Amino acid sequence: MSDPASICLLRTSAIGDVTHVVPLIRTLQQAWPQASLTWIVGKLERKLVGDLPGVEFVTFDKSAGWAGMREVNAALRGHRFDALLQMQVALRSNMLSLGIKAKRRIGYDHARAKDLHGLVINERIPARTGEHVLDAIGSFCEPLGLKQTSVRWDIPIPDDAHVWAAEQLPGDQPTLLVSPTSSHALRNWLPERYAAVMDHAASRQWRVVLIGGPSANERIMADAVLAACRHQPLDLTGKDTLKKLMAMFCRAQLLLTPDSGPMHMANTVGLKVLGLHAASNPNRSGPYSDRRWCVDKYDAASRKYLGKPASEIPWGSKIERPGVMELIEVNDVIDRFEAAAAV
Repeated sequence: MSDPASICLLRTSAIGDVTHVVPLIRTLQQAWPQASLTWIVGKLERKLVGDLPGVEFVTFDKSAGWAGMREVNAALRGHRFDALLQMQVALRSNMLSLGIKAKRRIGYDHARAKDLHGLVINERIPARTGEHVLDAIGSFCEPLGLKQTSVRWDIPIPDDAHVWAAEQLPGDQPTLLVSPTSSHALRNWLPERYAAVMDHAASRQWRVVLIGGPSANERIMADAVLAACRHQPLDLTGKDTLKKLMAMFCRAQLLLTPDSGPMHMANTVGLKVLGLHAASNPNRSGPYSDRRWCVDKYDAASRKYLGKPASEIPWGSKIERPGVMELIEVNDVIDRFEAAAAV
């Protein structure tokens, strides 16, 4: 089998999943430095990874609907790839992939395929269960004869982002960043409980910083957290960019967040993550490198809402039920904060 000269990767979203693709890019580049890599990625997600060297990016604006698909098809007109790595199983992505000309079309195994995924591929990754999402994405190189044996991100962070982060977080005071809002509302913890942990950190002379994007939901959550705080944190909600956020992660000591994009962004730069997991399984979708600081109530959630232990439900099941995050108590999080602070 000859080495591929051109590979197209299709993973448009979300932020966390896009970070999981970067180690695969590094694996492909190390094995075949002369291969042409083209990544079809979402409009927001490109702002995080679009400056990776050695990769041609094609933006898919899903908000544009059919017009967005036509733009991708126009950008790829005349391209024919040795392989397509179709790493997103949503119906929209499966339809988008139909416009990509590729000899080999590699997708998920039968258990992880859905929304007509099997109709747009002609090869599958190995069938496995119990994998972290990053390892599943990494296995897309296996049908090509490779094995992802190391995990490296090195997502570029521009100098001006580091300058901005240093202005917001000057000095060397230990810093707790709190990103309280997930795009999945049922993964969010309670504002007053965030506030209680933030007050505890402030009482230990930590700098506490509230962060988040510019959306209305993130502003509403931030305001609710601020209203419950006795010690007012620095509020940077809506004031950063994805690159500035990465630069802040480089200066902080700990991030408190539910299962969300910032969790995985922070992991890429080695920041300790105090992840809050009840609705999702941290062993599948938690911070890849180190989950010691996470609160894991996933099994308790499975027993309460599904009537069986997590070991008896399908791998990766989401238990996004009203009230599920209330299984995480303030003292659970303070315990993990103190453990992380002691290292």
